[in-house]
Amino acid sequence: MENVSSVKEFILLGLSKNQGVQKICFVVFLFFYIVTVAGNLLIVVTVISSQRLNSPMYFFLCHLSVADICFSSVTAPKMIADFLVEKKTISFVGCMAQLFGLHFFGGTDIFILTMMAYDRYFAICRPLHYTTLMTRRVCGWMVMGSWVGGFVHSLVQTLITVSLPFCGPNKIDHYFCEVNPLLQLACTDTYVVGIIVVANSGMITLVSFIILVTSYIVILLSLKRQTSEGRNKALSTCGSHITVVILFLGPCIFTYLHPSSNVSEDKNVAVFYTVITSMLNPFIYTLRNEEVKSAMRKLWNRKCMEGYQPWSQSFKILEHQD
Repeated sequence: MENVSSVKEFILLGLSKNQGVQKICFVVFLFFYIVTVAGNLLIVVTVISSQRLNSPMYFFLCHLSVADICFSSVTAPKMIADFLVEKKTISFVGCMAQLFGLHFFGGTDIFILTMMAYDRYFAICRPLHYTTLMTRRVCGWMVMGSWVGGFVHSLVQTLITVSLPFCGPNKIDHYFCEVNPLLQLACTDTYVVGIIVVANSGMITLVSFIILVTSYIVILLSLKRQTSEGRNKALSTCGSHITVVILFLGPCIFTYLHPSSNVSEDKNVAVFYTVITSMLNPFIYTLRNEEVKSAMRKLWNRKCMEGYQPWSQSFKILEHQD
């Protein structure tokens, strides 16, 4: 798979060529990225520091937040910086690295979301066997499998792309390096490669989406046997998860499975699964989850008390000196 490309760098056309729009986008997407990192990092810290959030659901949520931070960091900083420059270039190696990171963390996101649906199925439909089925060791293997699956998926995508010859056009009609716009720049017939891309990315998102929807249909049918309190709690956690699934997998399925070759349309859709979803995840999983909100309040109060104690001790020393 030796690369014979003469292209050493690519030019990203970005979201817009209008300078005024780019300045507005710089402020908006910088805010989005800060919220994404801060929100997901808060979930990670809360889950790690709280003894109450030690169930498999929060273990998966912690890893999902880590994957979201990394996934957003692959594209957002470069995109934000490019809003301030006229010529948006990226080296060939940097482009392939961005492509690898995007599919690595994006694939991991998809697999973790699938594992979370699996966890919810056993928690609601088979509660008596839940503790024996979802042990800490099993959850660890499931998360490890998600990260390994994302790595293998990304490795396939990157090897396919890096092996293509790029010998002429180097303008990518996108704000990051993605497979579909790169295929249009290759100096060879990419029909077979396009099918492999669809089979790899498209089928992973589609099959995962079908599994997720099927599992939640089974869960909803089983809620008839639950008490009113149990039903409301199950709907709260499942509602948050299915919202994230639709916001993330919906645009992914559209991008990798729809027959249109309109790359400009694809890059607008890509904003949803590369920026918006990662930003909304902390709000979706906390606003409707009383356990997480309670753990965050306790963490905040504990940190405030820890910050107050040195000041209190200083005042006592001053009073003693007086």
